[in-house]
Amino acid sequence: MNRVPGAFAQSPAPFACRPEDSRGRRHPEPESATRSVFQRDRDRIIHSAAFRRLKHKTQVFVYHEGDNYRTRLTHSLEVSQIARSISRVLGLNEDLAEALALAHDLGHPPFGHAGEDALDTAMQPWGGFDHNAQALRVLTRLEHRYAEFDGLNLTWETLEGVVKHNGPLLAAGPDATEIPPFIAEYVTDHDLELGSYPGAEAQVAALSDDIAYNNHDIDDGLRAELFSIEDLAEVPLIGPLFAEVMERYPGLERSRLIFETIRRMITRMVDDAIAETGRRIAAEKPAHALDVRALGRPLVAHSEELAEESRALRDFLFQNMYRHYKINRMASNGRRIVGELFALYLSEPECLPTQWQIQAGAPRSAATARLACDFIAGMTDRFAADEHNHLFDVYAKI
Repeated sequence: MNRVPGAFAQSPAPFACRPEDSRGRRHPEPESATRSVFQRDRDRIIHSAAFRRLKHKTQVFVYHEGDNYRTRLTHSLEVSQIARSISRVLGLNEDLAEALALAHDLGHPPFGHAGEDALDTAMQPWGGFDHNAQALRVLTRLEHRYAEFDGLNLTWETLEGVVKHNGPLLAAGPDATEIPPFIAEYVTDHDLELGSYPGAEAQVAALSDDIAYNNHDIDDGLRAELFSIEDLAEVPLIGPLFAEVMERYPGLERSRLIFETIRRMITRMVDDAIAETGRRIAAEKPAHALDVRALGRPLVAHSEELAEESRALRDFLFQNMYRHYKINRMASNGRRIVGELFALYLSEPECLPTQWQIQAGAPRSAATARLACDFIAGMTDRFAADEHNHLFDVYAKI
């Protein structure tokens, strides 16, 4: 590939997902005269209730910790911007990459990974909880907006990319019992080809997710004073960039120093992804989107050097941020709230709101567990905390 980082593709890549070649929607409907199928998917995601609720769902910090920290919504927007930028250079379909970036976190429950862990533990008798499977439930069942179908009725390509956000689900030999139950159920009627990699746009969205959270977690961690710039000096990737900025701009105020360094790290990671993907394109010569799915390895990737530096950075964040006692306390609160809400709804479904209660089964049944899980997974941090207060504080006003 002859494009240099930052250049615009002059024409679509032959292996891009083309709107006119889409495998369509599960429920046939007239298409828009003014928007492509992938533009329409993006718009439906943005207008969904689940997307709006990301505003008050934890990324790392619970919403009330401060207005300047990332939420699931702002994270998704940052992923979208990066995905569009990479897709534009590679000649991929920007609208599909954007739709996937905006949809990738729709299945996350309140309180981030702590809430997910609590739901997974609670749902073990019924197959556990997986946020990618929950996103598929949101997109195909739980959004109730349209007269003729549940869900958003998105294209096959968008649903495929959401389900395979972390790669093939049947790679390296796991059997169907290891697939999240709802995904296994769904694909019996609408095959998303779980054994292959997704299209290039989905791979871009997934890599953009990594780029976004690596960078904004550094930014948020420094803002929260969980670690210092000095602590990062020996960390690969970020440490040398801080040194580079400080050498060029001696005496630069701290906030500008952080932003300038983060900006450069995003640029480096994006440029590396474009360059490495270009090398893989030149080696594999995919001529169609189907060729990308059949490669048996990602087409869109970082170089091994940068991937190793990213792993070291993630190790630093794990030790100094995700396991910091302040984060542990927030996570503990989140797990407790989610776990106690689930246990109560499971044993006393009459405590669910009326519109949910009428769908419940018997106490402690699989149907009630699934309903309680869906209800909790859709909550924002604030709603979950308020609901817990109403149900467990004897002095709270109902």
